[in-house]
Amino acid sequence: MHNFEIVHDRRKTRSVKWDNLQALYGGEDVLPMWVADMDFQSPRAVIDALKERAEHGIYGYTMTDASISKIVSRWVEKRHGWRIKPSWLLYSPGVVTSLHMAIQTFTSPGDQVVIQTPVYAPFYSVVTQHDRKLVENLLHENNGVYTMDLEQLETCFQNGAKAMILCNPHNPVGRVWTKQELEQLAALCQTYDVLLLSDEIHADLIHSGHQHVPIASLSEDMSKRTMTFLSPSKTFNLAGLQVSYAVIQEEEKRQQLQETFSKQGIHMLNTMAVAALEAAYTEGEEWLTGLLDILAVNKKLAEEALADNPLIKPIPLEGTYLIWLDCRKMKLNQEDLMDFFAKKAKLGFNGGEQFGDAGTGYVRMNIACPPGTMRDALQRLTNSLKGFEVSP
Repeated sequence: MHNFEIVHDRRKTRSVKWDNLQALYGGEDVLPMWVADMDFQSPRAVIDALKERAEHGIYGYTMTDASISKIVSRWVEKRHGWRIKPSWLLYSPGVVTSLHMAIQTFTSPGDQVVIQTPVYAPFYSVVTQHDRKLVENLLHENNGVYTMDLEQLETCFQNGAKAMILCNPHNPVGRVWTKQELEQLAALCQTYDVLLLSDEIHADLIHSGHQHVPIASLSEDMSKRTMTFLSPSKTFNLAGLQVSYAVIQEEEKRQQLQETFSKQGIHMLNTMAVAALEAAYTEGEEWLTGLLDILAVNKKLAEEALADNPLIKPIPLEGTYLIWLDCRKMKLNQEDLMDFFAKKAKLGFNGGEQFGDAGTGYVRMNIACPPGTMRDALQRLTNSLKGFEVSP
């Protein structure tokens, strides 16, 4: 069983998270708790598979053959109860890449595309960089619980939105949308003939008491009108290997997206990505169980440390390893808030404004680290708040 207590030194590995602290936060003594990768080694099976492939010494063009697609489809069915055919799969370097391609392929300049804010920052550019009109469906927040504003969403569809990007589990607010919520969303998509692009990259990272439901699994109609984007990268800490896949039932849509990929010169995954995907999905399940256990530990540590703190409120975390912290009672603007955490607490968070205007006053904290690191971060955080006085 993997030991998730070990602290690994990631400095001087060209780590985006660890080797850019001076530029991002103004000091090398800042503990980075931001970008969504983990401070855990990937499963031993993945490491061994990469070593074996590296030792072969020839790194030529590599295909994702039928055996890889069968492995992927078995994983999706076992973990999420969704039976997909291997032929429905289309591979790409990343989910964001696929979203860009899907927007280019299935919408036209000027078309309205809905996102539910606050949301993962690249969703904004995925729409606007292709001259599509961004339409925000603001999530409701009530006593720390986020829900969809379905009434306003219906208005967006009535006003002509052609497509919507769903985030499930939602980044950054941590919701795992229930089957009932997804059924309500699906009904609106069907009524107004909306194409749904569903980013489900955190689907394997679900906390106790919750269950991930792929929205495409709800019905034949939703399966046909939905493109689901998944990856082992968040699950097994493979982001640097750049591997993802889209699940697209309709052959015509799949071929159209493939044509867009081809026009951009994207034809295959890299050699190491294929080896890592295969090892992770065939031999990584025990490791994943251990990961979810340690994330539960860190989640509890955060909840306990902030339970009685009047200034910072953690939003209940249902999925992902990213806690959304409500810091609005500190009454600092976003720049001063980030400056406070970096200089006073020596912590590097994602600023909430990165996720849209609705994120102002919030920060996102990555808890995918050894519990010792988590305790250090929480101690820094709580110590920094001692004696903090809210401006009138």
